[in-house]
Amino acid sequence: MSLHKSKAPYAERCPIRDVLDRMGDRWSMLVMLTLAEHGTLRFTALKAQIPDVSQRMLAQTLRRLEQDGLVSRAVYPCIPPRVDYALTALGESFMQPLNELLAWAEKHHDQVREARRQYVPPQKAQAL
Repeated sequence: MSLHKSKAPYAERCPIRDVLDRMGDRWSMLVMLTLAEHGTLRFTALKAQIPDVSQRMLAQTLRRLEQDGLVSRAVYPCIPPRVDYALTALGESFMQPLNELLAWAEKHHDQVREARRQYVPPQKAQAL
C-alpha cells in the first residue's frame, strides 16, 4: 500500500522493503506501540491514546496491520457492537526491534535535530 511502487523486479519480493513500506507509514508504529503499552483496546480507547490520528486513518491503519497479521480484531455481538484490537504473537515479536529503534531515536533525537538545523542544501546547479 505504498505511494511509490518500484519498477525493479525484485522490489516486491524484498522483505525489508515490504516491511518498511508498511511500518514506515505515519501511524502503524504508534498504533503498535500503544497496543503494546496498553494491551487490548477498543477503537475509541485507541483513538484517545493517539488523538492526532483521524478516525479514518486509524481504521485504515488497523485494517492493514490486521491484514499483515500484526494486530487481531475481535468483534463481540452486542449493541452497539464491541470491537477489540490487540497485538498478535507476530506483532509482539516485532516489538523488540521496534523498541530498539525507539531507544535509538530517543538517544539521538537532539543530534538529528541539530544536523537538520545546520544543514545547508547545495545550490541547484550543484545538486544535479
